[in-house]
Amino acid sequence: MDKEIIELLKSINYKLDEHMQILNEHTQILNEHTQILRALEHSSEVHKAEIDNLNITVARIEGEVKGIRDDLTALEVITSKNWNDISKLKAVR
Repeated sequence: MDKEIIELLKSINYKLDEHMQILNEHTQILNEHTQILRALEHSSEVHKAEIDNLNITVARIEGEVKGIRDDLTALEVITSKNWNDISKLKAVR
């Protein structure tokens, strides 16, 4: 009877060892996945910061382009007025 109990305990112990080994392997894999996820999260944060900077730059450039467009419109109006004045001066001669 004692031998049977000992054999049964050895069997249980062996199975527990197998399960512990599997658990350790899964823990190692989980740690690796955690490191990968943290690296990806960091990379995502860096990309978000870069995109935010690009958005700010684009907004600034849009403002500059609008200013240039407004200046060109004013220049066209002034040029048109100047041509009109030149035509009037030529007509007076």
